[in-house]
Amino acid sequence: MTIEHSSAVPLYAQLESEITTRIQNGDFPPNSRLPSEDELVEEYSVSRTTVRNAVQNLLKKGLVEIRRGKGTFVTSPRIVQELTGLTGFVEDMAALGRKASAKWLDHELLAADETVAEQLACPIGTEVMCIRRIRLSDGVPLSFDITYLPYELGRQIVSHDLEVEPIFTLLETRYDTPLIEAEYRLQAISADQAIADALSVSAGSPVFLIERTSYSRDHQPVDFERLYYRGDHIRFTTRLARRVPGAA
Repeated sequence: MTIEHSSAVPLYAQLESEITTRIQNGDFPPNSRLPSEDELVEEYSVSRTTVRNAVQNLLKKGLVEIRRGKGTFVTSPRIVQELTGLTGFVEDMAALGRKASAKWLDHELLAADETVAEQLACPIGTEVMCIRRIRLSDGVPLSFDITYLPYELGRQIVSHDLEVEPIFTLLETRYDTPLIEAEYRLQAISADQAIADALSVSAGSPVFLIERTSYSRDHQPVDFERLYYRGDHIRFTTRLARRVPGAA
């Protein structure tokens, strides 16, 4: 397509339409890098302002994303994940035909605050293990996970390579801690700077926060997590059955 400088359609809108078409027809496949700003200016004979406005609109539509220090990339189709059972990230990605990986950021002993103490059924101030990881899908950061475990269990878990071994698998296969059920609490938030840095998005970007408490035998809580999922990459679905209303 040639940009029509005499057209009544704004140049940025024409460029936005052109790039969208090239994404849709496969010229720019998912996870590919768009031409640089300079390259787009030269190819379409437009100004930097025109390019920036077009890219901003593509960002708002979720068609592209900016990876700091790398450039602007075409996003992958959104992952659709069903919330119908207690599963871990590796299991979820495998079910979707995607490759899961992890980047272990750090771990530390913390005194449980009111929320963590309530979720792990321990007194406020009890030492718990906090583990921070980035979870990736096909190499793209998808989730920033903060996991809290009781001290003794957590001390053993962090002795493993958590970039290779999922925590759920370790709990169930190495430490005789079957995960029987979980409570999920989901809300939409804006990414603060720490979350944005972990997920390679801009501060203020939409994020799904899932707080998940997993239980073992005798309804014993053993794992409390805050899972921050990129809002531009995932959609959650579930199926609910209607309860039969009771008699008045």
